[in-house]
Amino acid sequence: MAILKTDEIEDMGKEELKDKMDELQLELAKERAQVKIGGVPENPGKMNEMKKTIARIKTKLSDM
Repeated sequence: MAILKTDEIEDMGKEELKDKMDELQLELAKERAQVKIGGVPENPGKMNEMKKTIARIKTKLSDM
């Protein structure tokens, strides 16, 4: 899953944003579960970027 940039988020519609947010939340949950069972994330910075992207999407959805 590619992390979305701000301008990409601005161009998306409401339903598309909801779908992307669901995908990101699922992927983030998988990463968190991997860390909980004692694994090491492949890319620790990716988790932070996913959280930031989810927050950007939520902000955009609240403005719609």
